[in-house]
Amino acid sequence: MRIILDTNILVSALRSRRGASFALISKVPRREFQISLSVPLYIEYQDVLMRQGKVPGLTNEEIMKFLRYLCQVGHHQDIFYLWRPYLKDPTDDMILELAVASKSEHIVTHNVRDFRGSERFGVKALRPQEMLKELEERK
Repeated sequence: MRIILDTNILVSALRSRRGASFALISKVPRREFQISLSVPLYIEYQDVLMRQGKVPGLTNEEIMKFLRYLCQVGHHQDIFYLWRPYLKDPTDDMILELAVASKSEHIVTHNVRDFRGSERFGVKALRPQEMLKELEERK
């Protein structure tokens, strides 16, 4: 199963080791799921995580090491089509396009309401705790 991690999941995971976002990131890589990445999503990850004060306690070098690791273990997906706008936010459209192109089942996000309508494309938006539950049920 492939999944997409919204940027807010990475921010949460890097800011605190106590939440479901960190628990999910800690499971990468696993046979049960693989994260999908595109160049635009990777650039967004880098842009957001490198902002001053966004991830206290980590240096830019540590953040880049983490992102390179995700890039190493993730599924790299090219996107050859754009059918925007579909969602309210163009950044969210980029994530939905990646999910469709990579045949990902889920977008993991704290903002599931931003992805209303993704079900039409066979993609379900889940919160990280819901994704963890889904992974547990599939075992």
